[in-house]
Amino acid sequence: MLLDDAIDSYISHLKIERNLSSNTLDAYSRDLRQFLEELKAVFDDVKKVDEVQDHHISAFVSALSKKGLASRSIARKVSAIKGLYKFLRRLEITERDPTDPVDPPKFGQKIPIVYNETQIVDLLNSPPIITPEGLRDRAMLELMYASGLRVTELVTLRQRSLDLRSGICRVLGKGDKQRMVPIGEEALSAIETYLESGRGILLKKKGGPGCTPFLFVTRRGGPMTRQGFWKIVKKYAKHAGINEDLSPHKLRHSFATHLLTHGADLRIVQALLGHSDISTTQIYTHVAKAHLKKMHEQFHPRS
Repeated sequence: MLLDDAIDSYISHLKIERNLSSNTLDAYSRDLRQFLEELKAVFDDVKKVDEVQDHHISAFVSALSKKGLASRSIARKVSAIKGLYKFLRRLEITERDPTDPVDPPKFGQKIPIVYNETQIVDLLNSPPIITPEGLRDRAMLELMYASGLRVTELVTLRQRSLDLRSGICRVLGKGDKQRMVPIGEEALSAIETYLESGRGILLKKKGGPGCTPFLFVTRRGGPMTRQGFWKIVKKYAKHAGINEDLSPHKLRHSFATHLLTHGADLRIVQALLGHSDISTTQIYTHVAKAHLKKMHEQFHPRS
């Protein structure tokens, strides 16, 4: 079987039987296609599934490393190749797995950067609440920090996903998994004000509030984009005097860390973040402990 056809079959399997999200499917496809292109460029005689040897994969890993790709990204690509061959062996298309002798690069667990609560408050208070855009931006920042949403989850949120009466938001996360997250009083108030005095004005020339189902919109009539929200965060971080490189995802990091610092249960934080594995959430316990230690050293009279 040609490797090209094998990749197509594997991606179809992930889409139909595993029901993975389009973003995850794109990532798998990119990684495997990159491996295929590398084989064609360096080993032009390797075209079939059974022709791939472990040294071909090792050469691919080495080439990625020389290009300066992060160990975590390389490990993801090796994992994609391993998944492909596991799939092919299960279907008995091949009996061997060239990935067995290949170990993905080891990488340390990166501690996420978070911002203290004073910085977050200054950021949330930065958008002007006298313009429709300002009301929208305040509501977006408040909701992201209050609920720990991913950027994609935030900008694709639909108005019908909000239950303002109960203060709950239905979020469609990775792998199309739905979770319920609380909005919080401050975020709820900001959203209600935006809906009353901002969203309709932004959509006035495009047909009014009903012309799009998305909650956060622009004057062009469409939803806010990831890139657009990134620029918003950068702008208000500068206004709030936050000199560090603030990104939307660091708001999510701060949300999780601040919850744990104030005593939230790790399993609750895992559910709110939409992590399938609690080990992903545990990294925030290290940050929270470091924060508590710093506060103790700074304020305790005998530290």
